[in-house]
Parts: sequence; C-alpha cells; structure tokens
Amino acid sequence: MALPIASLAGDATAGATGWTKEYPQTDGSPARSCVTCHNRDLTKPGRHAVTNKTIEPLAPSVNPQRLTDQAKVEKWLLRNCRWTLGRECTPEEKSDFISYIETQ
Repeated sequence: MALPIASLAGDATAGATGWTKEYPQTDGSPARSCVTCHNRDLTKPGRHAVTNKTIEPLAPSVNPQRLTDQAKVEKWLLRNCRWTLGRECTPEEKSDFISYIETQ
C-alpha cells in the first residue's frame, strides 16, 4: 500500500503522544515505544534496543535526508510499527508520526 504522505494532514501533537506511548509486548519483553530506540530528542542519535546499532537523528533539522524518500519512509514505518506496536500503523498514525518528526 502506497502511503500518500504528502496528501495526509497529520497531527503533530498526536504524533508526539504516540511517539512516547509504551506498547505492551505479547512475548513478555518490556513494553516499547518509539523512544526506546529513537530517544525523545530526535536531534540526537538513537540506539536500537536489540542490535545496539546507532540510529542517525530523525529530525530533518539536523538530518535533511530524513523524510525525503517515500519508499524508505514506508519501509521503516512498516517495520517499526510492527516491532513497536505489534501491528501495522494506520495511515492516520503514520501521518501523525511524520508530522511530529517534521517539527523536530
């Protein structure tokens, strides 16, 4: 499903709320949120909770390449929503997350 990112008017406040919300995991592992790997400050690098790999800052203000490739955005939203929320994000949730990230 192609996400028409540019055509969705997301809610950055809802995106911020969803960013910090912790989602219980069905496998017994600790609850996760986007903050688990990306931190609250999107201008700083994050670290993947499992692989320990560094994640470059998501904030377009410090990493102008972020959110410029729709295929990459869709790929990572699919993976990260499944891993964090335990399901795919709705188009509204995706739009809200992107709107939030764009404000950083």
